[in-house]
Amino acid sequence: MTIDITGLPQERIAFCPSPLAELGAALHALSEPAHHPRLHAWTTTTAAALKPELADRLHEADFMWNATRSDVLLPSRPRETLAEELDDLDRMDDEIFVGSALEISCNSKYKHGAPSPLVDEGMRRRALDLAAARGPRQTAFVERMLADPPGTRAWIRRLLEDCDAAFFADTWRRVGVQLSADARHKTELMRRKGLAEAVSAASAAMVLEEDEKGSRIVVDKLVQGRTSAEGTGVTFLPTAFGWPHLFALHTPGWQPVVQYPVPTRDLGGAAATEEVKLRLEAIAHPMRMRLCRSLARAANTTSELADAYNITAPEVSRHLAVLKKAGLLTTQRRGRYVLHQLDVSVVARLGSDFLESVLR
Repeated sequence: MTIDITGLPQERIAFCPSPLAELGAALHALSEPAHHPRLHAWTTTTAAALKPELADRLHEADFMWNATRSDVLLPSRPRETLAEELDDLDRMDDEIFVGSALEISCNSKYKHGAPSPLVDEGMRRRALDLAAARGPRQTAFVERMLADPPGTRAWIRRLLEDCDAAFFADTWRRVGVQLSADARHKTELMRRKGLAEAVSAASAAMVLEEDEKGSRIVVDKLVQGRTSAEGTGVTFLPTAFGWPHLFALHTPGWQPVVQYPVPTRDLGGAAATEEVKLRLEAIAHPMRMRLCRSLARAANTTSELADAYNITAPEVSRHLAVLKKAGLLTTQRRGRYVLHQLDVSVVARLGSDFLESVLR
């Protein structure tokens, strides 16, 4: 995912917390608790305390934060309070609001831009078809939004306000301080050491690339997309509820927004998706899997492995080269012998690294 920032003044790059974005992240965690095992205590307690009527309404609208995150929940100009950000949503044009709200799932037209379903019959049918795949309840909600945008938007605002009263106001009082401190730290880091330092500090899955063609922020995700911050800016939103997700709003015509999870002591570093792919491919081969059994138990030489598995030393070397390229082996020299051993700590992280890569 690439954000072109060529020629963009640094003052147009902002790190700032957003109550609305954090509420969206919290609602996603409630709707998909399996994505967020480290929030198990919060999701379980909060879900159990919800009144049935509010839980029912959240289920009705959860397509806005479930499989994907509606762009209207990632404000490019964050405010101090949720009420102020909801006021900004009220001022948004109906066509823009409805088009964003009805992304529903991985919309193939997202990165190219698409007309609003309020004015384009093809997009209207598409929105209804995608809703129908999720059941009659969501179909009814989408039909209501298309027929009465102002009324449905008011309903969504009341829903978010009721969430604020039920659980989010207290949650925001606890996490808002942490997010503000993180945003201030990244802002100061950008001022003192430059944008590259601030971006990489926000997430190991982001880098600033600069060459003769210009400057761009690259977000390491399995999906591909490209946008430009020309004439607007870039907003970075810290989130306490976001891990393992790293959202990058890149709709054409919208200011780019990145929501990044704040670091916590129990989280590992973000492995690059290409690195995860290499490791999965490396251990998928039947012979390499058998070699890993020996390499996990003790350090072995090439000749020892060849003898144990009745294959040639050059064949063992080829397999070891694949494992080493994937970062799965440690090697040490003992006299004229080279000993290879599986890096168990890296293999142990592979499951969580894979999960983060596909959910990022």
